[in-house]
Amino acid sequence: MRIKSQKDFWSGLMFMAVGIAFAWGATNYTIGEGARMGPGYFPLLLGILLTALGGFIVFEAMVVETEDGEPIGKWAWKPLGFIIGSNILFGLLLGGLPRFGIPAMGLIVAIYGLTFIAAMAGDEFKWKEVIILATVLAIGSYLAFIVLLNLQFQVWPTFITG
Repeated sequence: MRIKSQKDFWSGLMFMAVGIAFAWGATNYTIGEGARMGPGYFPLLLGILLTALGGFIVFEAMVVETEDGEPIGKWAWKPLGFIIGSNILFGLLLGGLPRFGIPAMGLIVAIYGLTFIAAMAGDEFKWKEVIILATVLAIGSYLAFIVLLNLQFQVWPTFITG
């Protein structure tokens, strides 16, 4: 068989690899059963579902004709760097790095940092839109994690809250 869509073929393989890794990692936890689910039940099912989805995408890439074979383009290094960097920055701002004297800045500052750095990955950067998005994400995250789920972690920087 010939690959008729390179993009779909390789993305399907990536889905399958991640799904297998999740399912395999879930076996380290108690799986349980449908009525009494253990901590590994959901990751196992999610891994199986992701693997099946990847298999379907790979199959479709081998069967469905495309115009030009949908070749894979060059790596988009700029967006990749900004997205990965924004996630690293989020972790650093949320928890800090006490070993190096970097204090935790809290959830709100971390979300603003994540949003601003990730927005630089695109072709356009509009300050007003990014500020609105960061504010909506910060309010939504505060409501979801602090108010509704009652999770206990720092919301504001220490120099503000004392």
